[in-house]
Amino acid sequence: MGRLLLWLLSVGIGVAAGAPGPLEKARALYNRAEYEAALEILEQIPRKGAREYLLMGQCHYMQGDAKKASETFQKAVDRDPGNAENWLWLGRAYGRRAETSSFVTAPSYATKARRYFEKAVELDPNNPEALSDLFEYYLEAPGVLGGGLDKAAKLAERIGRNDPAEYHWAQSRLAEKRKEYHRAEEQLRRAVELAPRQVGRLIDLAKFLAQTGRYEESDELFRKARQLAPDAPKVLFAQASALIRAKRNLEVARELLKRYLASPLTPDDPPRWEAERLLKSAS
Repeated sequence: MGRLLLWLLSVGIGVAAGAPGPLEKARALYNRAEYEAALEILEQIPRKGAREYLLMGQCHYMQGDAKKASETFQKAVDRDPGNAENWLWLGRAYGRRAETSSFVTAPSYATKARRYFEKAVELDPNNPEALSDLFEYYLEAPGVLGGGLDKAAKLAERIGRNDPAEYHWAQSRLAEKRKEYHRAEEQLRRAVELAPRQVGRLIDLAKFLAQTGRYEESDELFRKARQLAPDAPKVLFAQASALIRAKRNLEVARELLKRYLASPLTPDDPPRWEAERLLKSAS
């Protein structure tokens, strides 16, 4: 009986050791876009470290609360300043705050976003998300806030070392900014050729064609994107957004957004509140 008891105890310990902890449970909920449920678990963890605060900040960010997200990401950075992902998300939160704040506070928030993106790239020079976010900042921000097309162009070369398709996307964005629309289209088509199975490449080209009024070609590319990824919510959202921006086929756009809201989402998809806001604008 003594040996049996020891064996049973060892099995019980093993099962307990294999059970997911609070952080793993919260991350699983986050990956299903169940942000409020994930936060409920995370807030109950007594001793939070950088990983817990990072995930909490991501939940707040995806819920649209950039202020709370930035405060929480700062706690993650304070606890693990050598982690590029902490700085990247802190930059994103301040970027969102800059987009939604007054002209008085926006420059300060934008400057912080740039500094944090640059820190993320410094810590992890090959991080594709950090490079992409910093590229977008340089592309869109004025020189007084540290932006500039020359900086963006140099960063595009670094992007190209790791991802040729992403390089052509970056070149397209640069060309569009310079009003070189024919070259912008060429670069997007080249990205599609290099990564024909990446549905995001088709979406980028479809959105560009819609913006230039070539609606039939755009609709056809969205149809191909749906064939390539039939269950991808991002395709539904992107097409609805393109239709609403062009003020065409609004009934179709509303139906696409309703399907989007009924789909199982992930953090890679736009959050539900964005889709709900878009749906309201199409009413």
